[in-house]
Amino acid sequence: MASSSSAQSASQPSAQSSAAPRPSRVPRLSTVILPVQRWHEGGRARWQRAEELGFHAAYTYDHLSWRAEFRDGPWFGALPVLTAAATATTRIRLGTMVTSPNFRHPVTLAKELMTLDDVSGGRITLGIGAGGNGFDATALGQRPWTPRERADRFAEFVPLLDRLLQEPAVTYEGTHYSAHEVRGVPGCVQRPRLPFAVAATGPRGMLLAGRYGQAWVTTGDPRIAATGTPEEALQAVRDQIERLGTACEQTGRDVAELEKIMLVGFVPGSPTASVDAFVDFAGKYAEAGMTEIVLHWPIAETQFAADEAVFERIATEGLAQLA
Repeated sequence: MASSSSAQSASQPSAQSSAAPRPSRVPRLSTVILPVQRWHEGGRARWQRAEELGFHAAYTYDHLSWRAEFRDGPWFGALPVLTAAATATTRIRLGTMVTSPNFRHPVTLAKELMTLDDVSGGRITLGIGAGGNGFDATALGQRPWTPRERADRFAEFVPLLDRLLQEPAVTYEGTHYSAHEVRGVPGCVQRPRLPFAVAATGPRGMLLAGRYGQAWVTTGDPRIAATGTPEEALQAVRDQIERLGTACEQTGRDVAELEKIMLVGFVPGSPTASVDAFVDFAGKYAEAGMTEIVLHWPIAETQFAADEAVFERIATEGLAQLA
């Protein structure tokens, strides 16, 4: 493939508002708010409450539809919801967890992200991954891509998006994506662009995280999610971090430069069952190297059901017990 542009993009940008990982064993605490509420019927209040509780960031899923339990109920678009959340809050970071190429194109996504970063005053983090199977994979009429095809597209998607968010004009002809004199003025509020949090467990994805990411995201090892023990799940994440370090070495990065985000809800155990359960979980994963823990906001009668009062106590009391 060939590409050209008006400027050469940096392969390892460091967004000014993406703080460097701290040496402390106390991770940041964030939440993910599924886009299932009408904005004027509880949606706005939930995002504002996340800020009041002191969460570092509030993310949302970027899907067209997701899982059987949510398939036939309300499910709103991630970027419009984040734009509304940006106008309803002032301090909390906001972002996707995660966006994928399944139904996104780098050119249109870059323009929307640049706008969202502007509206929020530079509070946006892009969680981004290769995508998977499910409704998103076929919603536009395409056949589901194989894991190799998803990896191939992701390997082209991320570098092009990186350029589109930094350069004033981009022309690119690739195998899967093209851009013709795409203008990127005025650019992101965050410089040189908004931070990428790259979700990856395989070697190619981890190389992308090492080259383009300001953070790396994991949900653990899906192979042991249903049958493994909490100890096995923790060891799997340790192994992932070790492989991330190898990938960073190959790209000339220090793995310590990357935030390491654990999206909770897909490993054995119930860290939101009590404050003590959270403290135990977060302490172990922080010792393993995770710098940010992301909890799902409770949703009754779903896999994310939890006592909301306990959830709020975790938000306000949990990290203090790790200090």
